[in-house]
Amino acid sequence: MKKRYLTSVLTAILTVGLLGGPLAYHADARPGQGSSMGSRGSRTWSAPPSTRTSPYTTSPMERSVTPRTPGYNTQAPFGGSAPYQSMRPRHPFMTGLFGGFLGAGLFGLLSGHGFFGGIHSIFSMFGLIIQIMIGVWIVRWLWRKFAGNSNNRPVSGFTPPSSGGFPPASAAPQSAPLDSSDYEAFQRILLDIQQAWNQQNIIAMQQMATPEMVSYFNQQLSALASQGARNVVSDVRFIQGDLSEAWREDGMDYATVAMRYSLIDLTTNAMGQVIEGSSTEPVTVTEVWTFTRPSRGGSWLVSAIQQTGQR
Repeated sequence: MKKRYLTSVLTAILTVGLLGGPLAYHADARPGQGSSMGSRGSRTWSAPPSTRTSPYTTSPMERSVTPRTPGYNTQAPFGGSAPYQSMRPRHPFMTGLFGGFLGAGLFGLLSGHGFFGGIHSIFSMFGLIIQIMIGVWIVRWLWRKFAGNSNNRPVSGFTPPSSGGFPPASAAPQSAPLDSSDYEAFQRILLDIQQAWNQQNIIAMQQMATPEMVSYFNQQLSALASQGARNVVSDVRFIQGDLSEAWREDGMDYATVAMRYSLIDLTTNAMGQVIEGSSTEPVTVTEVWTFTRPSRGGSWLVSAIQQTGQR
């Protein structure tokens, strides 16, 4: 009797699972499933600069094949109310020069030596004023000359055009040169990745994403299939995007862009019944995508997707 009761309970549970959907699934079932994953070269564990499209803190990587450097200063906590501001590395030459100049100037003032003989001369006051003016002019000239040439600076502040989409390529300089065709490629890959995901076409994804990202997509699709579920995305529309930063390292170009888009995102069970999302109401998503390609030329590939504090 007891055995028959347990069998009935197990049968009921399996029936509910098949008809009602999987016992556990991601509410965000689109490519990436609302998580942060992938690699951004040496900047994998640092936060991309905020942009107008994504003014809030970017979520740290949850999965990456890039090892975390011990003691590396990682991103600010996810979900902060204030936008994250990246710190520009100080120019090593300017740091030492300015420090030495300032130290020498203070030492000269304290010891009574200057261009005109210090405070013991009748012209000491005028000498100190001229010395300060000359010093300020030299420092400003050197700063413009050397600090302006610092390489691998984060690039941010692109203003999207009023009609949406990416800004013109000439809006600001960047370490990895980009033009309008690159921005068009980013937008096209975003849409094509969604279509390949919807078709569960891993071969197509291999043409648009790094092997690391393809492995994550494959794992996510397999997990959905094992739960008897399928994610369906449709009516994907790009809204706007802007460049966060672009740089070169180890023979590779990298470009991190913030993109906002809308789509129909729903999950169905084995019977085709909707168990999450809506077939009529689109959702708007803001994510930060990183693309990479060989510096000598080639196609852009998605290497990372990160979530933001904005929906």
